Amino acid sequence: MQNVCIFVLAILFCQVAPDSDHGDAVINYTSEDFDAALEQSKLFVMFYAPWCGHCKRLSPTWNELAKLYNPLLDQTLIIGKVDCTVETALCAKHEITGYPTLKFFHDKYSEVVRYKSARDIQSLNNFIEEQLSNSPEKPEAKVSTGGLFDLTDDSFPKHIETGSHFIKFYAPWCGHCKRLAPTWEDLAMQYVGQEDVSVAKVDCTIHRATCDSYGVRSYPTLLFFRNGEKVDEYQGGRSLEELQGYMDTQLAVINVNADRTDEKIPEKVQVEEEKPQENLGAIFELEADTFTAGISEGFTFVKFYAPWCGHCKRLAPTWEELSKEMARYPVVTIAKVDCTFSTNICKENGVRGYPTLILFKDGQKVTEYTGSRDLGDLVEFMLEHIPQEVHDEL
Repeated sequence: MQNVCIFVLAILFCQVAPDSDHGDAVINYTSEDFDAALEQSKLFVMFYAPWCGHCKRLSPTWNELAKLYNPLLDQTLIIGKVDCTVETALCAKHEITGYPTLKFFHDKYSEVVRYKSARDIQSLNNFIEEQLSNSPEKPEAKVSTGGLFDLTDDSFPKHIETGSHFIKFYAPWCGHCKRLAPTWEDLAMQYVGQEDVSVAKVDCTIHRATCDSYGVRSYPTLLFFRNGEKVDEYQGGRSLEELQGYMDTQLAVINVNADRTDEKIPEKVQVEEEKPQENLGAIFELEADTFTAGISEGFTFVKFYAPWCGHCKRLAPTWEELSKEMARYPVVTIAKVDCTFSTNICKENGVRGYPTLILFKDGQKVTEYTGSRDLGDLVEFMLEHIPQEVHDEL
């Protein structure tokens, strides 16, 4: 048994890189091993920058703290560090905006606790003992008085297993989420009492596993689920009327399919019939992992934009109208890319100002549109590039 413990300790401490400035007893974490470490134990982590004077002054104390906890055989807690000048993505994920930032992680999914008190060894140790004795329990799903389900990593799979569910994935600090919150509660009230139908929400700062599994990368993300499967991402307006109209459309699809069950229509045919209803006139929001596939077939007219850009905001309703106008052409997709989020995609396509409008054909850039942003001119531009045989078919 002793040999096994020594072997486990050897694996844990192989992550340590000598760093005399920031503690040689402290375990250094990277993006590759951080989440895996959280599966094994609790972490108390110093996010730092090598040039930071406050970080250097804290380091001897942080190293002493590591000597107290890291050698323990049960590995209940590990004292770690992350160099934010190297692990920029990891630090951004955990919202590090100053150095040093000290955060206590109970596990991969629970709410993170930020340490804001004195930085002497006794105060740090008292905080650790308090956290260890008060480990948070994962909350169960609950329903507000308005009928809005608050889902967790544990309750999510069972909740969506059957029926239809419109779910908001959000972060408490997100301004757009805060503005949507009262409308989302009002939407939930519209469906109280309907069997196998719900409006729900998931806090992605706590229940990261669920959000990660559905590729949630921005907030709020609104997804519609049917019988345990994600069927659509909502990208329309956020008024109560628009959200309820979308929800009713999705529920109507279920009723239509239910009426057809006696006909025993093959599953493939049903999917092909539903798809145009769901995507009719939709603007496809492309990101780093969907951009290449999104422009790979047919004609894709892409708006590269920034949410803060005034010209982009003025173009937005016209862009939506354009998507509706072009919905009759199956070979045409109207899309957009948020350059504050998908920066590499925008750089690769030479975007230097907002909005930039580029037409792609079968994955290749055709031209950049520099004309008027009037709906009529945009439609005319698209029709000039669509082959005549497509016009003839319609």
